[in-house]
Amino acid sequence: MSDIFSDKEGGLEAPTRHPVNWKEDSFWDKEGFLKESERVYDVCHTCRRCVSLCESFPTLFDLIDESETFELDSVDKNDFQKVVDECYMCDLCYQTKCPYVPPHPWALDFPHLMLRGKAIAYQEKNKSLKQRARDNALTSTDSLGKLMKLPLVDITYEAISKSPKARKIASKITGVHEEAPWPNFEKSVKTYIPKSIENVTATDKTTGKVALFTGCYCRNNDAELANDLLKVFEHNNIETRVILDDKCCGMPKLDLGDLKSVENLMKHNVPKLLQEIDEGFDIISLVPSCVLMFKQELPLLFDENDDLKKIKQHIFDPFEYLSDRESKGLMNKSFKNSLGKIAYQVACHQRVQNIGPKTKELLEMVPDTEVQAIERCSGHDGTYAVREETHKNSVKIARPVTRKVDEAEPDHLTSDCPLAAKQIQHVSKNKPDSAHPISLIKKAYGVD
Repeated sequence: MSDIFSDKEGGLEAPTRHPVNWKEDSFWDKEGFLKESERVYDVCHTCRRCVSLCESFPTLFDLIDESETFELDSVDKNDFQKVVDECYMCDLCYQTKCPYVPPHPWALDFPHLMLRGKAIAYQEKNKSLKQRARDNALTSTDSLGKLMKLPLVDITYEAISKSPKARKIASKITGVHEEAPWPNFEKSVKTYIPKSIENVTATDKTTGKVALFTGCYCRNNDAELANDLLKVFEHNNIETRVILDDKCCGMPKLDLGDLKSVENLMKHNVPKLLQEIDEGFDIISLVPSCVLMFKQELPLLFDENDDLKKIKQHIFDPFEYLSDRESKGLMNKSFKNSLGKIAYQVACHQRVQNIGPKTKELLEMVPDTEVQAIERCSGHDGTYAVREETHKNSVKIARPVTRKVDEAEPDHLTSDCPLAAKQIQHVSKNKPDSAHPISLIKKAYGVD
């Protein structure tokens, strides 16, 4: 058990976060990491509340339960990395399950301990050359998107993705699981130009003017989704524009443990977001991971950066933004079309923003619309679902969600995380149509 004395079993206070001091030498000290892992794992072993979350916890508990003494002291420390490799930084253990997070004296921060483990492993290059090449390629989302749009490359990619035999060969070469869903890459989609909005109305939280951080997903994989948001916000008399030349938010590189690349992406994006804020615009992103990155992870990684603190106060989830406007009587509720029955998977990176069920509430404002919320992980996590060594576990994690979706037989499957929806659709037996909640709202408005 932890050597920190506490007179209480668990904490009831709201979780608080401490900066990640990754530029200090102590962060990179492997022996120090293993010692802290031992302390944290010992507490986790005696609690086990998080066993139903990611595979990190079953992996840890199996290591202990299969050891000689049935305690952590007989687990080989070389196996600690197995726990790290199963974590996909969803943050749910910290925000929703663990009773020992700060301000409790034991001060457990399991996700950021895993981040430390990932960063040390990345620095040590402890994976095979094929795995390292694959992981670096998959997390270099901007470069990958540009590559897949090149002539001949796009045709070749499409042909391989549609051929089971070709995918099997590609899997052996790349380390991408042959049964994993392959994303689509947009070739050319014209960005919608919103109309100019006169007499923009601000609230105490929102300016009524937003700049869209498209991120790598909307830029490379689903540009129409970005257009849908621009049209929905325009329909609500919110002035909108698109941030030009932004790059990936850095979440894929964070999950990999490549903190230097995270820093480089941050340095590119921050001036562009600051310019929008200084011109009176709030920031919106359609992918919860992007919002969480600027709300939480980057401010914790770069605690002394005042620019990030400013951005943190001005970046919003789309439905968080619309909900604030609705509470002030500023949302357009003239819906023309019902949406029927919706199976709605609540994305992990939206849940941990602590904004409440805003998406569900707004979808339920559409007449003759029923929303069944499912608060379980899809198991996608970017690269986790496609790597050959973790794909099986990703499908396992997705099963409880897909069972509920298949039982519901919905008219629409949706999630604020587009990759989560694709994963659920992939695993589902019924293969329901999927669309982002913003696209469903656009449909309800009857906007072209």
